[in-house]
Amino acid sequence: MKHTIQALVENRFGVLARVASLFSARGYNIDSLAVGETQDPAVSCMTFVVNAEDERILEQIKKQLSKLIDVITVVDFIKKDYIDRELLLVKVNRSSKSKEIFSKLKKELNVKILEEKDSYAVIEFAGDHNQINFFLDELKPLGVKELVRTGKVAITK
Repeated sequence: MKHTIQALVENRFGVLARVASLFSARGYNIDSLAVGETQDPAVSCMTFVVNAEDERILEQIKKQLSKLIDVITVVDFIKKDYIDRELLLVKVNRSSKSKEIFSKLKKELNVKILEEKDSYAVIEFAGDHNQINFFLDELKPLGVKELVRTGKVAITK
C-alpha cells in the first residue's frame, strides 16, 4: 500500500540524508520525495511516498523518524483527508495532431504550453495521480521525447 508521509524538519544540512537513511535501512525504497522550505525559512517540509508491504516496519520508521533531533513532526496521510499534487514538464513531438490534442488538454486540464518549436513543444502540468495518468495517456499519440517530474507534495484539508 502506498503511504504519503510528511515530515517537518529543521532546515539544516544533513537532515535529508539522515531521514532517507531510515527508510533505506529498513529496506523501503522512496518512490517520491519532495523537499522545500515552508512559510518559516528555518523549517522544511519533506514529503515521501513509500510502498509499505509491512505496516509494522513502517510504524517503526515513523517512530524513529519522530525521534530524530531535527524532526519537528511526522504525519502519515493514509487516514487523513488531503490534497496532493505533482508537477510534470514534458517535451513532446509536434505533428498534425498537436493543436487538437493541446486544445483538448487545455479545456479539460490546467495545462500550460511553455514553448513551441517546429519539432517539439514543452508542456507544464500539475495534478493528482489520476490526472497525471490521464494527461500522459493523452500525450502518447504525439510521442514523449522527455519527461521530468517532481515528487508529490500534500496538504491536509
